[in-house]
Amino acid sequence: MKINKTQESQAFEKLLIIMDELREKCPWDKKQTMETLRPLSIEELYELSDAIINNDLPGVKEELGDLMLHIVFYAKIAQEEKAFNITEVLNEISEKLVRRHPHVYGETRVENEEDVKKNWEKLKLLEGKTSVLSGVPQSLPSLIKAQRIQEKAAKVGFEWDKTEQVWEKVKEEIDELEEARKENAGVEKLEEEFGDILFALVNYARFIGVDPDNALTKTNKKFIRRFSYIEKEAENSGLNLNDMTLDQMDNLWNEAKKLKKN
Repeated sequence: MKINKTQESQAFEKLLIIMDELREKCPWDKKQTMETLRPLSIEELYELSDAIINNDLPGVKEELGDLMLHIVFYAKIAQEEKAFNITEVLNEISEKLVRRHPHVYGETRVENEEDVKKNWEKLKLLEGKTSVLSGVPQSLPSLIKAQRIQEKAAKVGFEWDKTEQVWEKVKEEIDELEEARKENAGVEKLEEEFGDILFALVNYARFIGVDPDNALTKTNKKFIRRFSYIEKEAENSGLNLNDMTLDQMDNLWNEAKKLKKN
């Protein structure tokens, strides 16, 4: 599918015109503020995430459109408040990309992707960021936030040398949790130790090239699929889950695993 720049510009202009018309004529669109749009935008982003996980490319296309609408919507509201407009948004991100890619638009030389990431963080600090970690949003889901914190710290050299060292840290944290449990430590201490395990596991996932959030999302889907099979087979057999033994449910669980493999 070949699309020229004129077609792209026309499509974007069409969306801007529609946004202007909706803001003027639609009762719902006229009432929206940045605050009311925020939860809807978060929902749209998760819907995009679902489509990506499911490899649903038509869904990805649809959700990208929804997110694009939200971006234009925020810019329209800001324009009405005389804060900024969509042109300034686009110009600012373009200038930032050029500024942060001196290996493409300047004389800086890089050897690999890691060099690019390190330069990116250095440039952010030069732009006035007060901390390497300051760019991590406070409201990110905890698992993703842990990953981003570790990635950013690693870019300035705060990093283990070997994967084996990270795995030893994971085992150390597990031992500390078990020790706290045996000592009948309070919930607060157990929570702390459990959090340390999760943080260490996120770090280990990063070292072995696994995205922990994607991994857990897929495991959640797998569990739901297998448990739904148990529910369906129990219903077909006239059984109630509450009356079944763990062995009975486990046998159905194993059937579900075999079905997926086949």
